[in-house]
Amino acid sequence: MQSMTSSKRSAATDASLEQSLASFKIKDGHVFKGIVAALPAEPRACGCVQPPPVVESVAPYSIIENISVQKLTPEYKIGMERLVKTKTPPMKALEIWRDKPAVVLCIRRPGAEAHRLYAKKPIFDALGVQLFVVLHEHIEAEVKDFWPRYWGGVVLHDRGMEFFKALGGGKLLKDKFISGFLFNPRAIANYKRAKAMGVEQNFKGEGEIKGGLFIVGRGRSGIAYQFIERNFGDWAPLTEVIDICARLQNKLQSQESIKSSQQHG
Repeated sequence: MQSMTSSKRSAATDASLEQSLASFKIKDGHVFKGIVAALPAEPRACGCVQPPPVVESVAPYSIIENISVQKLTPEYKIGMERLVKTKTPPMKALEIWRDKPAVVLCIRRPGAEAHRLYAKKPIFDALGVQLFVVLHEHIEAEVKDFWPRYWGGVVLHDRGMEFFKALGGGKLLKDKFISGFLFNPRAIANYKRAKAMGVEQNFKGEGEIKGGLFIVGRGRSGIAYQFIERNFGDWAPLTEVIDICARLQNKLQSQESIKSSQQHG
């Protein structure tokens, strides 16, 4: 009887947290609905080429929790083998955020820019948030070059590209090189910015499928934030990602404090 009461209370806590997350609003020019963000699109080829539309609603949590992913690398520790030698069995995505919130970075190709996020790992560790990279194709040589050189965290393979479809509202967000890059001032600006920062570009593998980022609450508490790569080279602003993670943890701590006081009341 006590376990039933506890599970009901837990479900109510999860629902309350999801409602709280849906009301997040922060400055920097974005208003989060539940929460979706993307950088603006600019006219392409003097307005003759229309940018592909992006979704305005956050992906339903039920779509991502059962996505099948395979771990390609572990969390890097000094002195460990560079790559997993034995293939790990696929697992449901829910397993990666069952106990702790997670930032799930979905990238077109593994490359140096991901290090900008991973370099902030001490901040995410302090917030109790895990970092994961998701790839939609597994090219072993690319993973070897990427991990742990640019990313020392867990790398996952999403064979069915389901995370990428979730970012696009059920279908892959794709753009052609000519219309999406050559005719897109923002994509060109992104490329020049990365080059000026000394970021090495990776042009191997499928490059037309766009990525993005999810911040997922612990257990089944829902998607706190979803960023969509509208233009090639768009990255979720780090200050925004850290702010949402901090707010997420504050909400969790508040909920746990209320739950604890109810149990001892």
